[in-house]
Amino acid sequence: MRKLKRGVTPGPFIESVILDRSRIGDPSHYAFNLPSLKTFSNLDLHPKVTFFVGENGSGKSTMLEAIAIANGLNAEGGSRNMMFATRESHSELHKALKLRRYHALVPDAWFVRAESLFNVATEIENLGVGNSYGDKSLHEQSHGEAFMTLVENRFGQGLYFLDEPEAALSPQRQLEFLILLDSIVGQESQLVIATHSPIIMSYPDSQIYSFGESGIQPTAYQDTEHYRVTKSFLDNPQRMLSHLLSDD
Repeated sequence: MRKLKRGVTPGPFIESVILDRSRIGDPSHYAFNLPSLKTFSNLDLHPKVTFFVGENGSGKSTMLEAIAIANGLNAEGGSRNMMFATRESHSELHKALKLRRYHALVPDAWFVRAESLFNVATEIENLGVGNSYGDKSLHEQSHGEAFMTLVENRFGQGLYFLDEPEAALSPQRQLEFLILLDSIVGQESQLVIATHSPIIMSYPDSQIYSFGESGIQPTAYQDTEHYRVTKSFLDNPQRMLSHLLSDD
């Protein structure tokens, strides 16, 4: 874990995210027509950890990506030094976002996407900085091991955006990630995380926002659909399976 940098203003870094509709070039663009974003105007971020949750296609990853790009990060992931591109697929939402900041100076920033970790690992090797990410190449590790190695060796004091980190992690690894997350927060960092994992979103010092048909709503942990569905299944898996797999 990278150590706190002396003489650098600590986090939090972003106070709120504002949609400036005068900056929207194409109102028909899909991002502006997602139910969760149709009436969106502004969103306050938690000074430590903000979670975006919701169904697939609800807009949580679209919003996360847009905030990351608005902070000067590559749409495909990585640090501010990584400007590689394989396929342009990001939305136009970032162009209409305005960020209200606590501090202009951010010592470190990263955007990590589950589906582009391979490309980030390749760029790390191309830049010749692999030694900063542990003793073993990220390409020589499993997806989960590479993700944990990246977070443990590269994250310290800064602003971090993570898109569905659980895609790389077993339940046990997700528990270990909570320990890492708490350590990063202890470095006076700020994180925004889009997730489906009821384990990861259980982190206590945080704010959860649910993306859905009624917009973007602050939600208590136990009121999230992810928690309720998972708990209902684990409380009585046989009953749930009988209901799901019945012929009726």
